Amino acid sequence: MNGLSTAFIVLGIFLLSGVYSFVKQGMPKSVIVLLGIGGGMSLIAGVLRLETFQ
Repeated sequence: MNGLSTAFIVLGIFLLSGVYSFVKQGMPKSVIVLLGIGGGMSLIAGVLRLETFQ
């Protein structure tokens, strides 16, 4: 079960780093908000799975 948790955490970090990149490029706010929400939810899901199954 740790593999899926790790995948969620890595995906969340990847999406949140994309938010930083998009802010620097001046992309539309809606894209930045959607990526931020998706990255945050993925990161939280990975951490909760990690806590639940240990």
